[in-house]
Amino acid sequence: MLLNLTRPLAFFDLETTGISVGADRIVEISILKLNPDGTKEILTRRINPVIPIPAQATAIHGISNEDVKNEPTFAELAHSLNNFLEGCDLAGYNSNRFDIPLLVEEFLRSDIDFEVKGRKMIDVQNIFHKKEQRTLSAALKFYCDKIHNMAHSAEADTIATHEILEAQLDKYPDLKNDTSFLHEYSTQTSNVDLAGRIVYNSQGVEVFNFGKHTGKAVETILKTVSTFINSGLSITTG
Repeated sequence: MLLNLTRPLAFFDLETTGISVGADRIVEISILKLNPDGTKEILTRRINPVIPIPAQATAIHGISNEDVKNEPTFAELAHSLNNFLEGCDLAGYNSNRFDIPLLVEEFLRSDIDFEVKGRKMIDVQNIFHKKEQRTLSAALKFYCDKIHNMAHSAEADTIATHEILEAQLDKYPDLKNDTSFLHEYSTQTSNVDLAGRIVYNSQGVEVFNFGKHTGKAVETILKTVSTFINSGLSITTG
């Protein structure tokens, strides 16, 4: 079904140096702009992130430091990108949580206030998750073809979870029947704490994931604070 548009809708995706909105940078951006008259425009650019691209990131998107060393920086492209997106609503996959915030950060570093207020933002991943439910009952039906009549009964939910895991092992040959493997496979976050306030960056360093210190190493910040406090105590007691 063709999209019914009253203003341009820009689908876009970012390849980046990592997953920290505050600290990481864009290495490639692709934008598909759909106009209300049915015409399409595509803009794809590689970008020099001005920071090293970790090997872990290159392994995912295939873009190395060598690939972008002669490409323009985001700051050099910022005005043209802002003009291309002017008046557009935005769409992407997991874009509301990642791509849009990171894009806004890049524009801010380039002294451009990329205003999202007033734009419609369509996250296709959120639609997918709402339409194809990720509940325990839905999983039991999908993997075991059973109706979960006792949903939210602790015992029934526990038994259903066990049955689902065994069915997943039967369905996916690449899943190893090994608890260590399943632990690693099912861990989706890089959180250090349960709330995700501190995370591991791509180098395995603990960094803050909120506030003004987002992306900064916890050890470095704590040392700075400790030095400041000790200096203050020294002055006070001296």
